[in-house]
Amino acid sequence: MAPKGKVGTKGKKQIYEENEATLKFYTRVILGANAIYAAVNFLVFYSSSTFWTWLLLLFALAVYVGSYRSMSAMAKPVFAEDGSLLDGGIDLNMEQGMAEHLKDVILLTAIVQVLSTLSSYFWYLWLLAPARALHLLWVNFLGPWFMAESPSAPEEVNEKKQRRQERRQMKRF
Repeated sequence: MAPKGKVGTKGKKQIYEENEATLKFYTRVILGANAIYAAVNFLVFYSSSTFWTWLLLLFALAVYVGSYRSMSAMAKPVFAEDGSLLDGGIDLNMEQGMAEHLKDVILLTAIVQVLSTLSSYFWYLWLLAPARALHLLWVNFLGPWFMAESPSAPEEVNEKKQRRQERRQMKRF
């Protein structure tokens, strides 16, 4: 049975602790994916590593750094001089927030990076990220803008009604 009344909100301390746990989890995801990728491509298959192997690793690292730094900047807490927590930062676990999309990008990159140890063609799955961005852009901004009905022309005022309105205005003055 659903609780009645107002939905409970999170306190500053709870947001701070959850953000720390979230950042720790995604640090482990990033390190784990890079460890697997490096172990397979640079230790086991070192002789078949190409320029593209290194370039795609740098691409993945750039995505990780950009996404993780954005998340950590969003979750940056503010402390008072006495050490008490003033602000826990933006809630990284909030639904429909920017952090949700950043977490999706990190997970997509990690999955693609690990799968690419089997075949380099798995890197094409990363094209899902711009496809998702275009979908969100269309659904939230472009679609409603293009599909909005144009405002209809104002109805032509009947001459009789117009004279009546003019008379009423003259009476007021």
